[in-house]
Amino acid sequence: MGFLTLTTAAGGFILIGAWESISASEDPTQVSDPSSHLSQFNGTTTTTTTKLGSVYAKQESETPCLSSWSNFAMVAVISFLFIANSLISLFNALDSNDRVGSVLQLQILAVASLFLLYSALGLLMSFNRSFSLPSLVLDLIVLFGFVEEFWIFYSQRKDTSGIENRYFDLLLVPILICVVATIFELKSTKSGVNYARLARGIGLILQGMWFLQMGLSFYTGLITHGCSLHEKSRGNYTIKCKGHPEYHRARAIATLQFNCHLALLVISGMVWYSIMAKKSGYHGDFTHYTPLGAEMQQMEISGHFTLDSDEDEFREEDNLAKLNVEVGVNGHGSHE
Repeated sequence: MGFLTLTTAAGGFILIGAWESISASEDPTQVSDPSSHLSQFNGTTTTTTTKLGSVYAKQESETPCLSSWSNFAMVAVISFLFIANSLISLFNALDSNDRVGSVLQLQILAVASLFLLYSALGLLMSFNRSFSLPSLVLDLIVLFGFVEEFWIFYSQRKDTSGIENRYFDLLLVPILICVVATIFELKSTKSGVNYARLARGIGLILQGMWFLQMGLSFYTGLITHGCSLHEKSRGNYTIKCKGHPEYHRARAIATLQFNCHLALLVISGMVWYSIMAKKSGYHGDFTHYTPLGAEMQQMEISGHFTLDSDEDEFREEDNLAKLNVEVGVNGHGSHE
């Protein structure tokens, strides 16, 4: 059951992050200015149409950060599944008299409720035009959700020697990316919002990939050799190993796995960027770059670099001085 839960969470995070990244990768310059459409429709630019255009543009800039209702729906479904799973784990912990497990599930319920509130408000704004909220409100809800999620995994130390703590520490990296991206989105202008959304999408994808790795490493035969899973309740578990070498190897394997996931994400992002750039006809601006061969030729023309020592330079100067003296003496004798 734990593997199914983590796999479902991984799929949801990857889908949401991919949708966020794809929607943010669109070129904002291709979006036309609403005020220009108003001026073309009326034929002449007047003060009234200018004001209406500015108001309309301001309303467009205050749309929710996840503009598509389908993305709100995905967030709502994943949040609802988290809440249902936490309730089942909470009752299981109460039946097992596991106080730590029940407290953990209450924390997860709080985080999932914030994201469910975010998605519900977003869906309400998408289908009901009369209901509107500033995008700042939705962004603050998301920010609080990510901060609380970060704090849960940062402070979750049920067993100080458990291998799962290493996986939780590495999970803080994509969560921190989402936190920083959301803060940047709050402070950035309209042109910088897409970059913040792209970074948050990448953080969500990496978070989903790591949830999948946690499910494989905890609940399948891919667990580190010499380690085993011990469950006190459905949501309260720890991974213990036989000795210190097994603990050290398990932590090193976890770090290596995270680096592999990060490298895979970077490669996939580069491939996706090249495809989108080719599709949009972007070839790059290389006017500010100069060939390396031209710089090398300029260095060869300006001077040669030698490894002669200072003594060799002094010897050349002495020989040149002696040659000048001999030439001077010989010239004087011939004159006489």
